[in-house]
Amino acid sequence: MPTVIPQLTFSAGTLLLQGASAEAGRRLLQSPPWRWDSRVSAWRLDALEYAEVCHDFRVRKLPFDDEVATWAPVSWPDVALPTLRPEQTAAVAAWQAAPRGVVVMPTGTGKTEVALAIMRDAGVATLIVSPVRDLMYQWHRRILAGLGYDAGIIGDNVFDVRPVSVTTYDSACIHMERLGNRFGLLIFDECHHLPGDVRRDAARMSAAPLRLGLTATPERSDGRHLDLGWLIGQVVYKMPLSEARGKTLADYEVVRIPVHLSQEEQARYDHLSKVVRAFIVEQRKTNRTYAWEDLCKDTGKDPAARHALKAYLAKKAVEDRAEEKLRVLEDLFRLHVGSTVIIFAGSNAMARDVSRRFLLPCLLNHCGKKERQDILDGLRDRTYPALVANQVLDEGVDLPEAKVAVVIGGQASTKQAKQRLGRILRKSGNQLATLYEVVCAETGEENRSRKRRRTDAYEGTRHRQL
Repeated sequence: MPTVIPQLTFSAGTLLLQGASAEAGRRLLQSPPWRWDSRVSAWRLDALEYAEVCHDFRVRKLPFDDEVATWAPVSWPDVALPTLRPEQTAAVAAWQAAPRGVVVMPTGTGKTEVALAIMRDAGVATLIVSPVRDLMYQWHRRILAGLGYDAGIIGDNVFDVRPVSVTTYDSACIHMERLGNRFGLLIFDECHHLPGDVRRDAARMSAAPLRLGLTATPERSDGRHLDLGWLIGQVVYKMPLSEARGKTLADYEVVRIPVHLSQEEQARYDHLSKVVRAFIVEQRKTNRTYAWEDLCKDTGKDPAARHALKAYLAKKAVEDRAEEKLRVLEDLFRLHVGSTVIIFAGSNAMARDVSRRFLLPCLLNHCGKKERQDILDGLRDRTYPALVANQVLDEGVDLPEAKVAVVIGGQASTKQAKQRLGRILRKSGNQLATLYEVVCAETGEENRSRKRRRTDAYEGTRHRQL
């Protein structure tokens, strides 16, 4: 009786091994963890384990019929990539030695050029995954300019799959169960987004053996950045910001400007603080470890908790929209007449305040694609001297002309701090870049600012009172 050779296929984001019985499989399938699927009488496993499965079978000399990979080699019509700098060459070489893993480089040091060089050398069907539509289209333009390839687009109501395609994390999660065996190389831009509960499916359901992650800030507050080693690969190259400062990136200074609440704002702030404090004190009489997470959970059933949460949010709004911040902004505009200025707000409300006060374009998450592009083009061609944004510009947008940024609100995370600083660090001659951080003294903003400064990006922060 002839020996039955097991068949390895791709099925809805998983691998199926057919032709190996449940009993035989338990003896043969040691690692990674296969599961017997009685519905189809086959062994099933996440598609991302494809490379390890093939390696395991070959090392153990187990015959199998591989029908997973449908990706094909890709030739580039017109390669016009710039000569890589030494650190970029080192990043490419480090990844190619793996060849899967994460490249960590500061914003503005040329991670896109690294990825394009890897794509050029790999010459295989590639899918680039970006966090937002704007970056998806930015990748499309860069691939066309650097490799002469008109990439397919998967997302933004377009489903045009080509051997080289660009997509977003959300679209990749939706379509990867069908596309997971069509690309040999996956590139995850801003890959710190990947480990989320749903977005990780973009990696889990793909059989691509080659994987590249790009980020300036891999760490996540929930610790899930550790999962990148499984989803993509370990960090293969890391360039500290201090190494790029004044060389690859513009030299810069970070100037912290304290402001104060008005008497009316201070009175409201103090009142709201007392409301929040009183609720927490009362809860800790019965639960000494009562914390922010408990408050959020209790809002669904406890009116007092909802009242405390509303007070907390109102308190943050007071410090976020302090009137003196607008006066400081006016001074900074006068100080930097003729310079392109980016203002990072902490909320949509404050962004609109700035927009109305100074008649500036306001870029928010809900802005349409055309509106966003018109605003960014207007900033590049100096139609607008400045723009104000909330989160939209935190990642990935190339603004080489901007050398002045003003942070008037935001989170405590060092990740956001580095991303915002990166918006002004693309080198242009010997021009010094300046990041102003306008902070409400003696409020929660002061604590958040202190946490942001616990990073090499903020070394040498100077205090200045305008």
